[in-house]
Order: sequence, then C-alpha cells, then structure tokens
Amino acid sequence: MGRLRSSLLLALVGVVLLGWAVGGARADEPPPAAAAGPSASDLKIVADTMWVLVAAFLVFFMNTGFGCVEAGFCRAKNATNILGKNFVVFAISSLAFWAVGWTLMFSDGNEYFGYHGWFLSGADNSPATGDAYQGVYSAINWTGVPLLAKFFFQLVFAGTAATIVSGCVAERIHYKSFMIFSVFLAAISYPVTGHWIWGGGWLAKIDPGFWDFAGSTVVHSVGGWAGLAGILLLGPRLGKYRPQGGIQPIPGHSMALAFLGGMILWLGWFGFNPGSTMAADPAAISHIVITTNMACAAGMLAATVIAWLILGKPDFSMTVNGALAGLVAITAPCAWVSVPSAVIIGVVGGILVVLAVLMFDRLRIDDPVGALSVHLVNGMWGTLAVGLFADPALLGYEAGKAGPLAGLLTSGDARQLVTQLIGIGTVGAFTFVGSLVVWTVIKVVFGLRVEPSAEIAGLDLTEMGMEAYSGFQVSDPHEHTLPTSEPRPAMAPPGSRERFSVVVEGLSPEVLSRVWSDLCRPNGPPPAEFLAVYPYMTTLSGNRFTFRSGDPEAVARSLSQLFQKQASGGEGVRVRVER
Repeated sequence: MGRLRSSLLLALVGVVLLGWAVGGARADEPPPAAAAGPSASDLKIVADTMWVLVAAFLVFFMNTGFGCVEAGFCRAKNATNILGKNFVVFAISSLAFWAVGWTLMFSDGNEYFGYHGWFLSGADNSPATGDAYQGVYSAINWTGVPLLAKFFFQLVFAGTAATIVSGCVAERIHYKSFMIFSVFLAAISYPVTGHWIWGGGWLAKIDPGFWDFAGSTVVHSVGGWAGLAGILLLGPRLGKYRPQGGIQPIPGHSMALAFLGGMILWLGWFGFNPGSTMAADPAAISHIVITTNMACAAGMLAATVIAWLILGKPDFSMTVNGALAGLVAITAPCAWVSVPSAVIIGVVGGILVVLAVLMFDRLRIDDPVGALSVHLVNGMWGTLAVGLFADPALLGYEAGKAGPLAGLLTSGDARQLVTQLIGIGTVGAFTFVGSLVVWTVIKVVFGLRVEPSAEIAGLDLTEMGMEAYSGFQVSDPHEHTLPTSEPRPAMAPPGSRERFSVVVEGLSPEVLSRVWSDLCRPNGPPPAEFLAVYPYMTTLSGNRFTFRSGDPEAVARSLSQLFQKQASGGEGVRVRVER
C-alpha cells in the first residue's frame, strides 16, 4: 500500500513538473500575430460607396416627387397618365443610359462624345483613381467608388432630365410619343452635352473651363430645352388661350399632391447636390447641404411674396415652384459659393419663376406645371450664378482646377461668367434643335398630340384605359375647351367670380348623372351647348349643377337646351338659377 502511495505521489509530481516545463516553454514563445484588419483606404472606399448609393437612392425617389407635383398641378382626368409617364421614364432611362448613354457621356473618345465600352462593358479597375486608374472611363476616375456605383448615381441624374419633359408636355401628348422621345433624351441628347461638361469634353477644356457642380445646365436646362421644343410642336391645351388674347387659367386638381411632391423633392435634393461630391467628405457635404437648403427657403418665400403682390393671393403653386426654383438655381454653384450668396441666388430664383410663368403665358407657351420657369429659366440663372458668386478664397479650393475662377461679384473678374454664358448658349442650341428634329419625326411617324375629343375626355380613359379616381368623377371641374364671351383676366385669382347653381327639373338625378357622364366622354365632337357650359362647371349633386363663373342666364339656357336634346323625355326639362 505504501509503495502504491509513493508511486502515485511521484507520478503527480512528474505531471506537475511536465506541465510547468511545457507552460514555461509556451510562455517564452511570442504570441500569434493578430489577423490584419481593413486598411484606411479600404474603409474610405466603403464610406464613399455607401454615401454615393444613399444619395442616389434619394435622387431616385425624386421621381415620386416629380410625379406628385405634375399630377397635382394638372387635372384629375389626366392623373393616371401623368403618374404612368413619371414611372415608366426611369425604366426607359435605365436601359437607354446603360446601353448607350453612359458610353457617350463618360467613356474615352473625343471632345464631343465618348465611344468606348458600350453596355457598360469597357475595361475598368475602379475604385482606383487618378494615375492608378486603368480603363476607358477616365473622365470619372476622380471618385474612388466601384464602377457600378458610379453608373447608378449618374443614371438617376439622366432619369431626372427625362422626367422634366413630362411636365412640359402634360395633358395632351400621346403616351407612346413621350416614351419614344425619352429614349432619345436619355441615350443621346443628355449624354452628349453631359460629355462636354462632365466627360472631359470641349466645354471643360476651354480656358477657363465651364463649371456646373450638380447639373443646373447638365440636367435641368437640358430637360427644359427639350420640353420647350415639345411644347412648341404640341401647341397649348384646348381653351388655354382665347382668340381675343385672353388667358384662361386651368387650375390643378390636388394641391395636396403638389405639397407632397414638393416636400419629396426638397428632401431628394439633399442627395442631388451633396451626393455630387461622390465621396464621404464631411466638410463639403455639410456646406452643400446648407447652401442647398437656404436657397430653397429663400426661393420659396420670395416666390410667395412676389405672387402675393402680383396676383393678389399667396398662390400655393407659386410657393412650391419657388422652392424648386431655388433648388435648381443653387445646383450648379452649391459647392463654390458662400451661404449668404446662396440666399441671394435663391431669392432671385424665386422672383424669376413667378415672372417667367406669367411671361410664358403671355407668349402663349402653355407649360402646365411651370417646368420651363423652374428648370430652364433657373437652370440658366444658376449656371450664371457660378460666374457671379464663386469664391475660392473663402472656400479654399484651387480655382480653375478644383472649381471655377472667382466670380464677377467676388473678384471683379468676368472670365468665368463669359464661359458660363458660352456653355448655356451651346448646350441650349444643341438640345433645342436636336429635340425639335426628334419631336418632328415622332409627330410625322407616330403622331404627337391626342385628338380633341380625347383631350376633353381625359388621357386617363383615352390613353390609359383607367381613371385615377374611378367612381368619384362625375365631371371635371376645370375643363376649358372654347373661348367664352367673358374671359377672366389672366392674373385674377381663381374663384374671384360669383358662384351660382342651376337646378334642372323634369329629369331624375340618375338620368342627369348618366347623360352628363356620357357627354364628358364623347365619341365625336361634343354638342355646342355642352361646350358653352363645361368650362364653368364645378360639381353635380343630385339635380343641382354648380358653376364658378359665367353668365347665369346664358348657362341655364344652354343647359336646358342640352338636356332637351340629349335626354330621353327631356322635352319637359325646366331650369332655374340659384345664386
């Protein structure tokens, strides 16, 4: 037993000594090397890419804003058509810009367009930048993000340019014709002029170079010029302008949609302008966010005040467009001007948008949503503002290389302003002439404008085969088809005339509703009596027709004659006016 205990004790001591020896040996060995983490450059690529994509998502969401603003500013009977255009245009832009537009805009080529790497298939080692870059898209090698992130960010800008046109040609264009034109704009027109400025083309290379940080000219003016060409070929909506020279306002059907769209666009611009840094640069992003916001606020308030002074009311449509005007105007100079300068730029933009809306109406250029005033006029103004307010001394960028020369008002030097004027003129001429040619070809081959009967009935039914508010529309309260004997002054606020009602007796409300609905959707030319009362019509409730203006006795007489002819048993129809 004693021997067993001695043996166990010796074994235990041996195990302890062995463990001590092994542990001591391990203690003398160096610890294993820790796994290497991501480098600072890797982390920057991640941050830059995330920022660029989030900004692109915000710009993509602006399609919703444009759709809401356009639908709200137009009549209910065209709402589905308008929403459809603003939805499908991004699908068209995606395919057209991927196949052709990206190459024309950003690939290596000559001073006028690129021609390498079609379908986004060219050699590219992004996110390498500068001298380390190897590929065919060298014009955009200054941003250290993957190629597909670059493409998506630029794609949403192309889609924005195409969307602008939708508002210009609203309420009277064939759906297919708009779709065809969108292919041209996203695939060819927008990329070519974009190459001149952002793709290393001739405007970027002249001395001093043309500068447009986020697209007052590249995006907004291009959309405006293309839309203007379409407006001139389409002509105005029925009843908008009178032979005697009067202007008939055609109010939008939903200021709620316009409000929602305006707020979405304001939010989206915080991706549009700051995102154009295409890098997670805290100082630059913060500066651009503030200049963007202040210009929007200043434009909104300036437009509201000017509209109030001129029109007698604080027109909410002008308020919304004033905000958008400030945003468009600050888009080109947002990175290179001070905050006080941004406020001035916004104020001027807000004033311009109101005056431009009235000017285009006097020129009988029918722009249903004010897109020309917002995007074309203020796109030009914002581009000029670069040559007036750019301030490299204050903001610390290298003039001529990292941004424009100092502006006329900050240095007394007019060279940058002259270049900006050259860019505005050449981009405008190319886009307008090219668009005019393409619109003309579309008009000849496919047709451009819907028939008058289709315009009266509404594009929702005639072009789309469905209504936005199915079951809720008995009549369109703001249709205008023919001149009347009492034109309302162009600047009179809506509702300034006395309203009245005409009660129709001798027919049931069901018959009245059915006949009126049929008349609103004509298969041929509508009756003269219908055209005489329809421009003033607001609501039908039971057997009571309510009108917002017009000669009550003449309207009642026309309504009586209309139902005597159109309704079975209408011979006994009687009407009376109630004020």
